[in-house]
Amino acid sequence: QVQPVESGGGLVQAGGSLRLSCAASGRTFSSYSMGWFRQAPGKEREFVAAINWSGDSTYYTDSVKGRFTISRDNAKNTVYLQMNSLKPEDTAVYYCAAAIGRFGVPPSGRSEYKYWGQGTQVTVSS
Repeated sequence: QVQPVESGGGLVQAGGSLRLSCAASGRTFSSYSMGWFRQAPGKEREFVAAINWSGDSTYYTDSVKGRFTISRDNAKNTVYLQMNSLKPEDTAVYYCAAAIGRFGVPPSGRSEYKYWGQGTQVTVSS
């Protein structure tokens, strides 16, 4: 199994950038698809981006396409979320999660992700 731990959140002005990191313990990191989700106050946790086990397939929710980039470094057991052109509506707690299986296309459903981190707060001021 893996245990994701997020870092890199913070306060940024609209239009700015942040890079989130997710370090996952365990020797089988490359066997997992990895995803980022977010939850704003009073809202459901929603899918943001995912990457398959090898890093050659990614998937994004429409609202972040062209602004966010997910990547991974299997040698470092780490997945990243580069967030550019941030908007106030991107404000949320961001969670990293791991889905078992070497999917060709990474999953976007919450139920497919078995291991979750504790989350990191991202606040975008207007």
